[in-house]
Amino acid sequence: MTQSIPILMYHQVAVPAARGTQFRGLTVHPSSFRRQMTWMKRLGYRGLSMRDLTPYLAGERTGKVFGITFDDGFRNVFENALPVLSDLGFTSTNYFVANQFDGGNIWDQDKNIPFAPLMSVAQARTWASAGQEVGSHTLDHVHLPEISVADARRQITLSREILEQEIGTSVNAFCYPYGDFKPEHGLLAKEAGYASATTTKRGLAHAADDPFFLPRVGIWRTTHLLRFFQKCLTRHEDRRRT
Repeated sequence: MTQSIPILMYHQVAVPAARGTQFRGLTVHPSSFRRQMTWMKRLGYRGLSMRDLTPYLAGERTGKVFGITFDDGFRNVFENALPVLSDLGFTSTNYFVANQFDGGNIWDQDKNIPFAPLMSVAQARTWASAGQEVGSHTLDHVHLPEISVADARRQITLSREILEQEIGTSVNAFCYPYGDFKPEHGLLAKEAGYASATTTKRGLAHAADDPFFLPRVGIWRTTHLLRFFQKCLTRHEDRRRT
């Protein structure tokens, strides 16, 4: 029986916006994040970046592990999540939008989603030096299926090159913006030199999964602790219900 591994998907870790705000659920309160991570530690689990999770995903190792990922590179993750991860000895992967260092979530500006600042290059370097992983979320947070193959190749490949130059570390993890992709985008990610790519497909990861189309477990503002455990620790979780 293959090991089932939850790869958690977070976006922002901050005080959620006011009620009625679009996609408010993507923001997890800092106290909830600390509680979730602390309980996983108490239960004997280790939170790992995609880099550190690789031998488990490949079936080369087994153990009580789970993946931790953050989309977009929000500054509040640096401020509120990094101290928790450091305290617990966990690693994680943050997928950065290469052209938006010290910028913001401009791709959300027409969706009634409040502006939220992204990390600066200096903060991203600190993130990496603290043992956390830098991953790519393309150059501009684009809908890959809506652009040409040539443009998709540029978004996927050049973002890796820029991140490696700016941060001074290897970038081997990729994430599809909006969770949108076509089969050829996995091939482009592989050709660009990435070792893995995550999606928003719901469910636990297994060694038999294609490493360039890995599912994740979404953690939201409303994910109470019991539901968090159900999502993370149910061995044969139905991928349609996460």
